[in-house]
Amino acid sequence: MNELSVLWHSLIDWLSHGLLDATWWQIVLFALVTTHITIASVTIFLHRSQAHRALDLHPIPSHFFRFWLWFTTGMVTKEWVAIHRKHHAKCETPDDPHSPQTRGIKTVLLQGAELYRAEAKVQETLTKYGHQTPDDWLERHVYSRYVWQGVGLLLILDLLLFGAIGAAVWALQMLWIPITAAGIINGLGHWWGYRNFEAPDASTNISPWGIIIGGEELHNNHHTYPTSAKLSVKPFEFDIGWAYIRGLEMLGLAKVRKTPPKLALGPIKPVADGKTLEAIIANRYEVMARYGAELRRAVASELERLKAQGAQNSARGRKLRLAERWLHRDADKIPPRVKPELAEVVQASPSLAKLVAMREELRALWTRRNVSADQLVSDLQAWCRKAEDSGIAALQDFSRKLRAAAPA
Repeated sequence: MNELSVLWHSLIDWLSHGLLDATWWQIVLFALVTTHITIASVTIFLHRSQAHRALDLHPIPSHFFRFWLWFTTGMVTKEWVAIHRKHHAKCETPDDPHSPQTRGIKTVLLQGAELYRAEAKVQETLTKYGHQTPDDWLERHVYSRYVWQGVGLLLILDLLLFGAIGAAVWALQMLWIPITAAGIINGLGHWWGYRNFEAPDASTNISPWGIIIGGEELHNNHHTYPTSAKLSVKPFEFDIGWAYIRGLEMLGLAKVRKTPPKLALGPIKPVADGKTLEAIIANRYEVMARYGAELRRAVASELERLKAQGAQNSARGRKLRLAERWLHRDADKIPPRVKPELAEVVQASPSLAKLVAMREELRALWTRRNVSADQLVSDLQAWCRKAEDSGIAALQDFSRKLRAAAPA
């Protein structure tokens, strides 16, 4: 009877404290560290290395990430990669597996994991987009065969370490990816935030500091340069996933294949040439972002003029504030309800009208088809002459910067 009592009290003690007898803050720290390792595994291995081939990983970290993802999420590499590649290929169309633009933000936020599981069952998706993913003995006989056994082992470990509270730790570990990746990145990352570039979709940067979700918060940057191993592009942005990649690279455990291009400025050439055109096209998103900044400054200058006249709250002032927010955006990204007012602003300002018109002429340098390189160089030279003859300081200065563009 005494032995049963001792056994019973030992069981109660284990359920209360687990093997570690950890304090509450140690349990919280364990949960945060393990979920962060999971996030790092997703962004470094699944996303940047496997889906986009932005870096090559040494077998040691590669196998660790595969094991960790099996152990903490039950995700199969081929399925994740195929679904993500299809997202890029069919972005924001009805075929996009998880677009808030077609399925609604509420659906993606709350049912992102369900959308993922449904698409993972589509064999056509796996066949078409899941190529060049691991297909060794471990993948075939363990990771993709015993999907839920890994997270089952994690539950057992959590319970052994922390007792009954380990179930709550495990629940947090299970919810972390569905909430952050399937919900927040796939949902808010195409719905709300700021944009550095006019990528051909609605992608946004949720935060300039990519820490909690491993750098994936910089989603607009990623959709602009999808094959880049680095997701931060501005001086004020931080991508913790990139910091880990650099660490692995210094240890000889990773090799970066591509990072975002950067517009280099050299001496101003008398006339733009083929090298100038090459640099502009290679850095077209940054070129258009800089042009957009010039448009915003031009609108802000007009607002300051109205403010000096005491008319900043007039109807024109209100429309100019709309223009400051939207005029630099691509036409298909501007809400239809504000387009008539933007048109009025442009019509009333010859300088803004010129800036808007020449933006589209500049964009034609890389959107026109069946045009020779020589013709495009000639068009660029004509654009620069037109800009510098416009009498608009912003255009003149921008043209000189374009003539200084040089391949990196």
